[in-house]
Amino acid sequence: MEEINLAKVSALVESAVKEDFGTGDITSDSVIPEHLRATAALVAKEEATIAGLALVDLVYNTIDPDVLFEPAIAEGAQIKNGKVLGRLTGSARSILAGERTALNFLQRLSGIATLTNSFVQQVAGTGAAILDTRKTTPGWRYLEKYAVRVGGGVNHRMGLYDQILLKDNHIKAVAASRKLDTPHAAAQAARDARNTAPAGTFIGVEVATIGELCTVLRESPDLVLLDNMSVDEVRECVAIIRRIASEQRPLLEVSGGISLGNVRSFAEAGVDRISVGALTHSAPALDIALELE
Repeated sequence: MEEINLAKVSALVESAVKEDFGTGDITSDSVIPEHLRATAALVAKEEATIAGLALVDLVYNTIDPDVLFEPAIAEGAQIKNGKVLGRLTGSARSILAGERTALNFLQRLSGIATLTNSFVQQVAGTGAAILDTRKTTPGWRYLEKYAVRVGGGVNHRMGLYDQILLKDNHIKAVAASRKLDTPHAAAQAARDARNTAPAGTFIGVEVATIGELCTVLRESPDLVLLDNMSVDEVRECVAIIRRIASEQRPLLEVSGGISLGNVRSFAEAGVDRISVGALTHSAPALDIALELE
């Protein structure tokens, strides 16, 4: 399993610790002896795919390096309700000081990994990949997209800088500036991108109709994104794509209105990729508790 690059998230973790800890945990300081040591278990309260264990360790290293975290499972493990994920040993005050921050990271990332894995299981055997989007929590993109990978999904572009994706507003702007209808504006945008971007840049174009697809295909994009189409429309688009020689055939992706209830139907229509914004913007946090033993 791929590990989190802790250098990329250390500032985020430090900020989260400061946000919660502030000038100190006045509750624990009021009632818990400074010398008291304790052991606490992290316990899952539902079935899940676990992501973010390394952040528990990083949170406690930030608060008190003498607190030891020992994971009881591997990153990416599929676990049952009641499973102990790991144990913390050290100062009781320090363990409680880091409880909420550590759980916030672990619950959020495990929730994303769990939802992603549910989508991945729904399309198993179809050949379609489940992708995330840029609909992420500001500042958390690296971590949230990491959690998608832990859940078996694939990352779409990380930001505006690593791929060209011509979406509806880009196409509207081209249409307005050149007085073109939407299909020809989409094709023109793809042509302009190919002519101006560095060689080898991945170029995708969003289309909303079968007519737009047919026009855009003349520009040989690397990806065509079918936005908010029905399953029947997607099947027709797949049939059109399959008539193109394999070495010139773009990837076909669907997005918009995808749910656990319909994702299998879209996958069976024959697309290569299915992007699901809900993986990161709507994943419920996993129920995990820290329990002093």
